Amino acid sequence: MAAAFERPTFCCCRKVVTGSAKSESLNSSRDCPVDIASASNFQHFQIQHFHLELDINFPSREIQAVEVLDLVCLHPDTQSLVLDSHQSLLIRSVNAKCRCNSGENSWPLSHRLDPFTDYGSSLVITLPAAIKPLSNFQIIIRYTTADGPAIWWLDPELTNGKSKPFLFTHGHSVCNRSFFPCFDTPAVKSTYSATVMVPPGIRVLMSATRSTFDEQENIYRFQMEYPVPAYLLALVAGDLISADIGPRSRVWAEPCLLKIATAKLNGTVERWLSAAENLFGPYMWESHCLILFCLICQFPLDAIFLQDLCEVAAFEGAAFTCLETTFRLEALHRQLKLLGDESPVSRLQVKFEPGVNPSSLMNLFTYEKGFCFVYYLSQLCGDTKCFDSFLRAYVEKFKFTSVVAADLLEFFLGFFPELREKCVDNKEGLEFERWLNASGPPLLEPDLSQGSSLIKPVESLYQLWSSETLDGNRITDIDISKWKTFQIVHLLDKLLDRSPLPHEAMMKLSKSYSALLDSMNAEIRIRWLQIVVRNNYLPDFYKVRRFLENHTSRMYTGPLYEDLCAGTMKAIAMETFYLTQNRLHVNLRRAIQQIFAHSANPAAVMTLLEDKPSDASNPISLRDVNVSA
Repeated sequence: MAAAFERPTFCCCRKVVTGSAKSESLNSSRDCPVDIASASNFQHFQIQHFHLELDINFPSREIQAVEVLDLVCLHPDTQSLVLDSHQSLLIRSVNAKCRCNSGENSWPLSHRLDPFTDYGSSLVITLPAAIKPLSNFQIIIRYTTADGPAIWWLDPELTNGKSKPFLFTHGHSVCNRSFFPCFDTPAVKSTYSATVMVPPGIRVLMSATRSTFDEQENIYRFQMEYPVPAYLLALVAGDLISADIGPRSRVWAEPCLLKIATAKLNGTVERWLSAAENLFGPYMWESHCLILFCLICQFPLDAIFLQDLCEVAAFEGAAFTCLETTFRLEALHRQLKLLGDESPVSRLQVKFEPGVNPSSLMNLFTYEKGFCFVYYLSQLCGDTKCFDSFLRAYVEKFKFTSVVAADLLEFFLGFFPELREKCVDNKEGLEFERWLNASGPPLLEPDLSQGSSLIKPVESLYQLWSSETLDGNRITDIDISKWKTFQIVHLLDKLLDRSPLPHEAMMKLSKSYSALLDSMNAEIRIRWLQIVVRNNYLPDFYKVRRFLENHTSRMYTGPLYEDLCAGTMKAIAMETFYLTQNRLHVNLRRAIQQIFAHSANPAAVMTLLEDKPSDASNPISLRDVNVSA
């Protein structure tokens, strides 16, 4: 009996190009890392710790902040410290403090903010001569945040409770430089601490291992005891309460959502943790550190969405894993068809160009092509337990450090010396270097035949809907209400690819499924509504408008706005946006404005809108590939 198919996973958040060898070589040195997405001179310093003092002002949408960096200068000729920053930060003052022969001294330092890219600036700080190589010193930066990409302010009406404002930060992959000046590169990891002051009634959470609350002064204190890269620092503040959902897990949500979140997630996270521990070893973050909080309008939470999360955790077996993988690989091939086999963004080891936002290079290829490569590595071992042992050893060796692809592959070959002797890294057609640097589809995809029990019903129903003559009896005999979410999504993606459909087919589709799909989650509804728009099926257009009025996440609104503007219904898109724009976050408003601006007759649109459209551009339209990576 064949071993159950499992989906091995690595997540690479940003590649660090090394400087002493070609970026595409497997044998690159790590002595002098270079990250062209960072303006900082992080190679010249060791950061030991940093501390943030944050005073959150909701009415003015500002954070008054003080940052203290504990540094060691590594090179004798270093005259300045360069940090990643952002044009939205107002730097008020910079000081240095160090212990010299005469005792502890402090100096005000000159500084300037130089342009770097559209996603950041460089904060250049002139260092005093008293700072000697290999000696400890502190840099104290006083600054004020403004409307930067990392900080999301939500008015009360954008929350589910609609009573208190809400704030959360999003640092991936280069956004946190608009939250605090830093070495914004995965090559640098550090511990941190923070104190946060907020108005009464506001709860603050951070990505930290320890926290305390001074009720008298209304100050929260946090400590991250393990070194993490800058982009993993996260903060959320709002009307949040919590409930335990396991012996070492807790869910945070607005009061009106906590009951449903607890009911759906209770016990689930512990199963996730236990499964992860079986693969990677003991969970290191202690019981109170895993915090699941459910964000409101920007990331809609409903009962069915939580049910889907639990479904993924509860439905064990190869069939479900193969179904999910089929769905994701088809999305990858759909994107590849649009971009072409020679597109450089389809490489695993994408070559970074100066000025290109790393976030735009995180795509389906990063995850799904990378998954296929890791799957191939697991097959080379010939035994799942052997590969699991490798995973555990890999995590143990490299935890809390920064690694590149060459580190992974060198460790893999060292762990399996018999594979190195067989030169599996140079096997013709499947060379490791080709996996990393060749464009196009994965060199090898997994055998997904074990998912046939879930995949074949989808294929059969799709064929019925694709037939020139629709067989209504056979179609109605298939009850999709009992299907898994990925099955329904898989079917809708196929119908979306085939659109526009014959009008008769569209009418019968609506009659058969429209009411049922209305009760399902946003991942399903967005696909059905895209089918409605691409087929100009007017009877269901009121549902498109209603969806856009009730959802304020770009993931779900962007594809619909793009479809509306690409077809004949741009007037509906503009009218809906005009009525709802005051309830949308500024970043989403700008993204929709950009959609309007890129469609026909942008001048008429821009006279309607007040905000300037964002200069950021996506490498591919959201409506072309609707998949959550």
